Amino acid sequence: MVDILDCGGKSLDLRTPQVMGILNVTPDSFSDGGLFISVEQAIQQARRMVDEGAAIIDVGGESTRPGAKPVSAAEEIERVIPIIEAIARELPVVISVDTSKPEVMRAAVAAGAGLINDVRALREEGTLNAAAALGVPVCLMHMRGEPRSMQENPHYLDVVSEVKSFLAERVSRCIEAGIARERLLIDPGFGFGKKTEHNLALIKHLDAFLDIGLPVLVGVSRKSTIGAVLERSVADRLPGSLALATLACWMGARIIRAHDVAATADALKICHAVKNAN
Repeated sequence: MVDILDCGGKSLDLRTPQVMGILNVTPDSFSDGGLFISVEQAIQQARRMVDEGAAIIDVGGESTRPGAKPVSAAEEIERVIPIIEAIARELPVVISVDTSKPEVMRAAVAAGAGLINDVRALREEGTLNAAAALGVPVCLMHMRGEPRSMQENPHYLDVVSEVKSFLAERVSRCIEAGIARERLLIDPGFGFGKKTEHNLALIKHLDAFLDIGLPVLVGVSRKSTIGAVLERSVADRLPGSLALATLACWMGARIIRAHDVAATADALKICHAVKNAN
């Protein structure tokens, strides 16, 4: 498994767990929609997250919350490119683009992004070829259905084995398309077409995904599973988010995608220190 990931000329050290800071530049994301739409607001938030310990800033221009409406590639590009350019110009941090559109991938990498984070695992037309040509790492995520309908009674016979099989198949397809294995990461997709019991099972058996032999990224920050277990609103889910992030780190996740960077970075440092103690 790769330890140092080359993200468009910027190195990402995966020998220790890293935080991917979430920067949604959308009006309708479930937790922070509308907060960071302007370039000035976005760069201030990116700077804050880097100061707090983020190794990656994940810029997304289309909400993938349940019920979200799709946006065009042109609108997504208009939202994310000025912000990616500003971050690349001002901060020495790996920039990830959260997109499923080949046009956005190409524009984002040209603007300074060094990682593609695709919730559809390069299944959209043209994305495999685009990712192969761009030469930057790609995170493949599992999602059953589409954002608008993914939470309408999702069903699995064995969620761990089914998600694992899906990701292994997508890895094979990427390699066939010319994407080097050492450029791939995987994400089980917590909350994407999954009920609370599915998400809890994925965390409990997260180490099963290490068998694929690729770095595992986990995004559990403020998710509805936390609300279901703790009966907490989105604004009150930090303790639950940290608990899940720590569990994921303990089970082998290399990257934790989070809104609350400082607290998450501290939790991961403690977890890593305990795991590596004599």
